Amino acid sequence: MGRNKEFNWTEQRREFCRQYIIQKQGQSAAITAGYSPASAGNTAYKLLKMPEINAYIAELMEQRIERTKIDADYVLQRLVEIDQMDVLDIMHSDGSFKHIADWPPIWRQFISGMDVAELHEGRGDEREMIGILKKIKWPDKLKNLELLGKHVNVQAFKDKVEHSGKLQHEELTDDQIEARIAALEQAG
Repeated sequence: MGRNKEFNWTEQRREFCRQYIIQKQGQSAAITAGYSPASAGNTAYKLLKMPEINAYIAELMEQRIERTKIDADYVLQRLVEIDQMDVLDIMHSDGSFKHIADWPPIWRQFISGMDVAELHEGRGDEREMIGILKKIKWPDKLKNLELLGKHVNVQAFKDKVEHSGKLQHEELTDDQIEARIAALEQAG
């Protein structure tokens, strides 16, 4: 926890670090750690400039990755699995749903919602079930694709501009600059 033995490690500073890896926002981490809300933003700024604080935050983050086994590769792999979900994995060719036990795990883990309702006709003793309505809310595939596209190596949503050739630069006198400005004004 920090290499500098002279650093003043208070419980409040340790708690700030623990809260920072949870909240990812300095001001709210400082408030939760017990610093004054009135100066929490400034306090967080100062704390985050300290190498010892940053080293401890990095250490805590590494410990969390080791504990949970969830890192960027894990998240990216799950996004890829969602992207590859196919409705034929859970439905028969006639449009009816397969038994949920026969669904691939990715479908059972990532559906956003499921509603099942019995449909009846008639009233009282004459009431008869005529069918079952099943609704399944799929994962938001567009949002998923957007998250995949933001992956550093994909960069699908970043504008890419390539330049080739040399940049040439010409020294002009004041008279030449004024002449070019006048020519542009006449043309425009």
